[in-house]
Amino acid sequence: MANIVYIATSLDGYIADKDNGVEWLHDIPNPEGSDFGFAEFMDRVDALVMGRNTLEIVLSFDCDWPYSKPVFVLSNTMTEVPNGLEGKVFLVKGKLQDIVEDLAQKGYQDLYIDGGKTIQSFLKEDLIDELIISTIPVLLGGGISLFGELDKPLKFKHESAERYADCIVKNRFMRA
Repeated sequence: MANIVYIATSLDGYIADKDNGVEWLHDIPNPEGSDFGFAEFMDRVDALVMGRNTLEIVLSFDCDWPYSKPVFVLSNTMTEVPNGLEGKVFLVKGKLQDIVEDLAQKGYQDLYIDGGKTIQSFLKEDLIDELIISTIPVLLGGGISLFGELDKPLKFKHESAERYADCIVKNRFMRA
């Protein structure tokens, strides 16, 4: 069982710019149409856990629903799943440890944890087992930071680094 972060950041550690935008992620030329290992990663996980803000960002993309796995959305304010996503998106709330245990009992062992606040909350509870962070060579100078304050340091071990499109570096870290 693992809770895994798979995310891209700017060189200065931001996951969105000062306007909460992520358009800068698409500035990297990708003539071969590579997904930079995302499909392989998705084959590893059973479900996604994200916050409401991340769901709203995904819904703003001009594309069909991108996930074939169940998506569990952490929200204390949403009362129903967006239209057309019934059976694909499920609302959950409560203590993160309880949510993870409940999902494990339902057979969801390896979870993709996505979204800034959600990742920070999981880290605060020491519930992240693996970090896969792709660094995009741009300085945003502000925005939404991937990491927030922690009560104590969390140690990770560097497992691997891969280079994509001659400019993206994907690092994989395991909880030490």
